[in-house]
Amino acid sequence: MAVASITSSDEFENTLHEVGSALTVVHFWASWAAQCLQMNTVLDELAKKYLNIKFIKVCTIVPTPLKLELNAASLVVVNYTQYGGGLQIEAEALPEVSLQYKIAAVPTFVLIKASKEIDRVNGANTSLLVTKVGQHTNAATVSLDSIEKTHETQEELNARIKKLINSHKCMLFMKGVPDEPKCGFSRQLINILNDHNASFGYFNIFSDNDIRQGLKKYSDWPTFPQLYIDGELIGGLDIVKEMVESGDFESMVPKKQNLTERIENLLKSSKVLLFMKGSPDAPKCGFSKRTCEILADIGAKYSTFDILTDQEVRAGLKKYSDWPTYPQLYVDGQLIGGLDIIEEMHASNELIECLKGE
Repeated sequence: MAVASITSSDEFENTLHEVGSALTVVHFWASWAAQCLQMNTVLDELAKKYLNIKFIKVCTIVPTPLKLELNAASLVVVNYTQYGGGLQIEAEALPEVSLQYKIAAVPTFVLIKASKEIDRVNGANTSLLVTKVGQHTNAATVSLDSIEKTHETQEELNARIKKLINSHKCMLFMKGVPDEPKCGFSRQLINILNDHNASFGYFNIFSDNDIRQGLKKYSDWPTFPQLYIDGELIGGLDIVKEMVESGDFESMVPKKQNLTERIENLLKSSKVLLFMKGSPDAPKCGFSKRTCEILADIGAKYSTFDILTDQEVRAGLKKYSDWPTYPQLYVDGQLIGGLDIIEEMHASNELIECLKGE
């Protein structure tokens, strides 16, 4: 069965209704995101391995980001059924679908049965996707080793790991997120950091299997969580507990500031500062990507802060600025605005004058 093109929310719901209790895997993806393209390759390989299922994938090139704070530019749906096919939806035309499934970043995979979400995979996590598809289908589960995937080079992966480690003075690589840790060790380490009023960033290793596996080799440390301070590995839970008992930990960890002070110190750190999702080299939403393209187009020198790594700043800055979406661009500590305003200023040549302080 060929991939169907969905043009309305009603058609999407009707298609799910027709599929019934069979498993449907929905890939929310964006053509500008390299990880999405990698995961499309994974889906191709999965389709080949489930020989009793027919898969046809169609890639959509998205011209512009959504005029909503959504990261999904489009989505592809692949049905894992004996008579399965697939369907494709332009999120630009159907932003309500992305909103309905609360898509915060791409790639995201939503598993649906009987028109209800039963599971999801956030991020480019091949092993978790393969596992969950196997858990929710009656077909024989394929081996992860049989899935061919395009990898970044070891040098590129190590550079990405180093950048993550140094993104915060105190950086935790954990299973899950601080509000919802996915293992007892991660939960205990979060409790220790909170008990010491520590200021820290975090990375959910479930969101990126390449980071998860690569960090073990990079740090020569086989387990998680892993805590880093000033770019150096401290260790896992046992080491941190020993340091707490000896009294060494208290003096090592940076302390949380008042949130307003934190935000104001960030704003003072650079004349031009962009709060965005991801980084200029790896933006995590279409709005952030487009903003970086505009700034690059005018040759602007600017710093960035990835709000996905700090939930406190992400939520607090919205109240501080009275601006509900991201990205947010600041010059000399003053809010310029989001993408719409930046595009308008760029079109009128006001943006370059603003960044120069004229």
